[in-house]
Amino acid sequence: MQHVIFPAGPGDAEDLARLHIRSWRETYQGLLPDSFLNRMSIPVHTRRFAASLIKPGEREATLVAADREGLVGYAAGGPSRAKRPGEAEITTLYVLRAAQGYGLGRRLLTHIAQVFAANEATSLMLSVLRDNIPARGFYEHLGGQAEAPRREPGPGGVTYEVSYRWPDIRALLR
Repeated sequence: MQHVIFPAGPGDAEDLARLHIRSWRETYQGLLPDSFLNRMSIPVHTRRFAASLIKPGEREATLVAADREGLVGYAAGGPSRAKRPGEAEITTLYVLRAAQGYGLGRRLLTHIAQVFAANEATSLMLSVLRDNIPARGFYEHLGGQAEAPRREPGPGGVTYEVSYRWPDIRALLR
């Protein structure tokens, strides 16, 4: 299966919203409340994506992956929320279930790491739900170093997240 990865633009906002909602429903069923997943709104997410794509923050990036049918994955992020010098953070990385198993998640991770490295990031981190075992295995396979789970406010109450770090972003670029 052929996929192309490219920077998202404002015209991709609605397709990104559809992709985001579908991927959350595929990924988080049983991990987050169904009531939350069912309330996710394409118009609301379209507005959020449009705003962030029209005026991204400094050193922020959103990359999308597409096949002949349309968007099937995306990765986004920027400087880490912890504001550690030189650290970038991936805030979202999702690939639709039907497009998994083709190396696309790895390619998205590598491509966005390249963007961050070009913007002078020297390390990379991301967070994942503690109970999202497939994602955790994926990041561990790619060399991410897990930190201890931490409590975070989330949809429907408290969730537990695990951060993964790559102290040297170049490890993802090889």
